[in-house]
Amino acid sequence: MSDPRVAEAVRAIGARTGVDYTDDRAVTALLAERRRAAMAEQHRPLAWAGGVALLACVVWPFVAVAVPSLGPKAALVAGPLLVLAVAALVRVRSNWKRELLHPALAGYREVLGVARAHGMPLAHVPAWLEGKAEGGSGKGATPIPSYAEAAAPENTTGSAVPVPPKPAAVTEYERLASTGGWHDEAGWLLLFASGGGAAWAWSETEPIGYAALVLIPVAIAVWLAGSSHGSEETRLRGEATEYVRTVAAAQAAGARVPELSPVLRKLLHD
Repeated sequence: MSDPRVAEAVRAIGARTGVDYTDDRAVTALLAERRRAAMAEQHRPLAWAGGVALLACVVWPFVAVAVPSLGPKAALVAGPLLVLAVAALVRVRSNWKRELLHPALAGYREVLGVARAHGMPLAHVPAWLEGKAEGGSGKGATPIPSYAEAAAPENTTGSAVPVPPKPAAVTEYERLASTGGWHDEAGWLLLFASGGGAAWAWSETEPIGYAALVLIPVAIAVWLAGSSHGSEETRLRGEATEYVRTVAAAQAAGARVPELSPVLRKLLHD
């Protein structure tokens, strides 16, 4: 790279992620591997099951009403099915975004952001890398970070202000904080759907409704997953907060710093 400031930043990012971003072959192999991993998450059986369940939720009420032997009450089965479909698709999206937030990919997006900030033209940036659909526009789930377009700033003593590299624990905190928050709601929805199905079965003497009770252990599993998710997020929060404060201090001293993600910016006001 012709700009020594960019070269230095790229070496620092590579040292943190364990990837030589100056090696075109290594980067090409990395992108191919991580793209396959991200696409695989979107085509796992859970994704197909969620899509089929969602389609069934739309079709089943019409079938239940149209078939005399079923009757309108049978359409209530679509309620629990919808909850399961949403839970499955939310899980699929969470796994997909986790793959896009892989440290090696996050480092590559940092490299592109640094190059762009120094006026270097970027090659084609694939839509999937930013979490967008092919041909899609707007801001994707994992956009290239923005940096101030300026020469490397200096402090009052004339020496460069050090900006700490982002630790892996902070990247993991960002992933957890951006994919959590749905477990409690999903658990309660599953529990209510289970209770509603059982109540209908008891009042209408329709044993099939008791099948909704299977949602109770599913709700418990969702809550346990949420508890584990929250505990890990809490454990990493302290390190993320310290990183944000260090970056803010470096910026105040005149350093060019990476743009903080919305998750990290929120820590500045907590």
